[in-house]
Amino acid sequence: MSHQSSLFDSYSIRRVRPPKNKIGTSAKHDSAISHVMGTATYVDDILKPQGTLHLAVGKSSHAHARVTSMDLSAVKAADGVIDVLSFKDLPAQTDIGAVFDGEPLMVDEITQYVGQTLFLVVATTHRAAKKAVLKAVIEYEPLSAILSVDEALEQKQFVRPSHFMQRGDTDAALANAPNRIAGHIHMLGQEHFYLEGQVSYVVPCDDGGLEVYTSSQHPSEVQQLVAEVTDLPFHAVNTVVRRMGGGFGGKETQAAAWACFCGIIAKRHNVPVSMRLDRQDDMVVTGKRHEFVNRYEVGVDDSGQILGVDMQLAGLCGYAPDLSDAIVDRAMFHCDNAYYYPAAQVAGHRCKTHTVSNTAYRGFGGPQGLMTAEYMMDQIAYTLGKDPLQVRLTNLYQNGQSTHYGQPIEHFDLATIMNTLASDCDYDKRRQQMIKANEQAEAAGSDKRLGIALTPVKFGISFTVQTLNQAGALVHIYTDGSIHLNHGGTEMGQGLFVKIAQIVANEFAVDLDTVKVSATRTDKVPNTSPTAASSGTDINGKAAQNACLTIKARLVEFAAEHFAVAQEDIRFERNHVYIGDKEDFTFAEMVQLAYQHRVSLSSTGYYKTPKIFYNRSKAWGRPFFYFALGAACSEVEIDTLTGEYRVLRCDILHDAGQSINPAIDIGQIEGGFVQGMGWLTTEELTWDKKGTLASNSPANYKIPTSHDLPKQFNVKLYDRKNEEQTIYNSKAVGEPPFMLAASVWCAINNAIASLSDYKKNPELTMPATPEAVLKAVMRMQGEAWEIDTNVNFDALESLTEDEDNCGIDDDKVKPQLVPHATDINPPEVEGQTDDDQPEAIEYPNVAGARGPAHSEPTHSE
Repeated sequence: MSHQSSLFDSYSIRRVRPPKNKIGTSAKHDSAISHVMGTATYVDDILKPQGTLHLAVGKSSHAHARVTSMDLSAVKAADGVIDVLSFKDLPAQTDIGAVFDGEPLMVDEITQYVGQTLFLVVATTHRAAKKAVLKAVIEYEPLSAILSVDEALEQKQFVRPSHFMQRGDTDAALANAPNRIAGHIHMLGQEHFYLEGQVSYVVPCDDGGLEVYTSSQHPSEVQQLVAEVTDLPFHAVNTVVRRMGGGFGGKETQAAAWACFCGIIAKRHNVPVSMRLDRQDDMVVTGKRHEFVNRYEVGVDDSGQILGVDMQLAGLCGYAPDLSDAIVDRAMFHCDNAYYYPAAQVAGHRCKTHTVSNTAYRGFGGPQGLMTAEYMMDQIAYTLGKDPLQVRLTNLYQNGQSTHYGQPIEHFDLATIMNTLASDCDYDKRRQQMIKANEQAEAAGSDKRLGIALTPVKFGISFTVQTLNQAGALVHIYTDGSIHLNHGGTEMGQGLFVKIAQIVANEFAVDLDTVKVSATRTDKVPNTSPTAASSGTDINGKAAQNACLTIKARLVEFAAEHFAVAQEDIRFERNHVYIGDKEDFTFAEMVQLAYQHRVSLSSTGYYKTPKIFYNRSKAWGRPFFYFALGAACSEVEIDTLTGEYRVLRCDILHDAGQSINPAIDIGQIEGGFVQGMGWLTTEELTWDKKGTLASNSPANYKIPTSHDLPKQFNVKLYDRKNEEQTIYNSKAVGEPPFMLAASVWCAINNAIASLSDYKKNPELTMPATPEAVLKAVMRMQGEAWEIDTNVNFDALESLTEDEDNCGIDDDKVKPQLVPHATDINPPEVEGQTDDDQPEAIEYPNVAGARGPAHSEPTHSE
């Protein structure tokens, strides 16, 4: 008999109870204890051998300039410095664009944003490298810089061609509509602010390869890029990701550069190399959520029913494409949120600016599209004098309809979810009480106003690049009955590992603690997709299940033949295997017996998402396997004198399908909601007129804290299995809850609207900081926005004058009106559809599709 660890319950105990932590139970996070105790190992915690080198980068101080000279002699002579590299020293591939070219590892001649890498310092310590960077003498020839969406649209500067979606005759629908309403909304970006910053550690191997430890959501992309910049084949580079201290999309593509630097130096000097970005550097040199400037014109009937929508979405992409094509596409996919547009034309522009290239962020453009729809719903309601919830319910999709890009609407329970939530949280009663309380506050001269909003979420689940909708897994069963699992998903605190482990345990009907999940490694599961698009459990869970079913089929076939019973009479239950009514074995005994009879106990698993397709040339298809649904009702109180506010209560009802782990799912819903609330209320990115990030540290960038949580916070899961054949009919919960926070912003908007008796839509910006709320209140009251009655005009001019062009233009210094219902619509944008890299859409630069390593010949050579 094989060894039985004392860490597991004895089989006599396991025999008389169900398996522990089976599917549907709230098993704790696999690293919960080590997280709390601080013993979890992250990349920078790995013990480094003596002689490990450390890196720091020299950064551009100009948004757009020609580097005329770069004197690095003092840098090379600094204490502890071993080596200094610039663009000319790069050994192989120099461009690390994730999908499209255009992202050089270092500046060759022209800088494209403040913080772009000019040179790399290699030193004996992190501190020595950082200090040496400061000794560089760089001279520039400044060039004109584009720093805003409006400037990019005016100058027709785009990182990728514009994309258009159209259904029906929108012009006719608008022309014949009883009511035409135009609106404009400007939403800022968001810093990822993961707890663990960007970091990498590379160890050279004795066979000439590289072992790469990275904090990345996309190990295969890091593997392939490190291979390309070091001129190695992919198999010579192994990427390892045990865990990340948060990612949120910021480590999908933008973790690669630091691993590439470490790989180049590790190969050049044949020693281990470590690199981590300090928080301030991280915030300056990495991309954010895309800022968007959106406008719309909508035609509605007198009941508030939408007849047609004309919408323009313009994303601030930064200097390079990164993932902006797919991000703006997803904003276009979600600019309807949950509402039916009978006629629609949607334009999506990818604006090029001389700022850091913006990148993936939880929701991946979806929130920027969704918030445009929600603001539009508020405007319709207040223009027509209706309850915003009724306008939302009136316009909800119905089963049998289709989206403006052709996806059929099926299994759509959102009306039920919203009505159930409204009933459970007494929306109608509370709304009437608030209207009355606001009237009394007005009569009494009180500065307090209450607001409430109930908003839905419909979020498509799948990568919009079809290639990425695949996953692999590897399962081993050892002869003591313990199980080893590896899959292509990465763990960033979201509980993916424990959910996949529960799936494997469930397939064999064994206790969860007998399943071990190891670090994500490219030498175990190759060509992995990033852990993103909320698809981690969906695709990796199915791949793991596929591997289990293969092994299970072998065991059943063997047992049926060995014991002369029918295969359907063999059952896996309660950590045992039952052979009809003849006899039974512990799971370990059956595995041992199978091993003795030379039955393979290991298998790979694979899964690709079915049904999905999207014809981009026709802007038509089914890009999503299914929609995740949810609704939130939030209540706020604002102070009209100061603009300060409190979130008093939030009720959430979210559809997670048949939940694999309710505790993990509810945690994701709570965390996503709070992060979304931060984007919409407190997190304000501020840039000066030179394109330098001013909000570059925790001291001047405010993320939500425990004090910002709703005073009353109720989260429930909607009890309904997914009608699509996902893993155990569950639904994704990574990104969709982020957009539940729309209810907070709309509740603040509702409180401000009470000042006009709910007959005018406030001009509230995003994020709705206290300053933004106060400005919206004052505009509603017909007052001018002023900082102080005694304005120091000399000081204002010194901060905003064009002479040095470095004042902070953040709408705090000088009064500015928010442009409402107007936007720049460049006449020639429609012609910007030629694609200079069309093959990259069909064959994107993802794992396995980037082509041969640079040391290998191509077919054309």
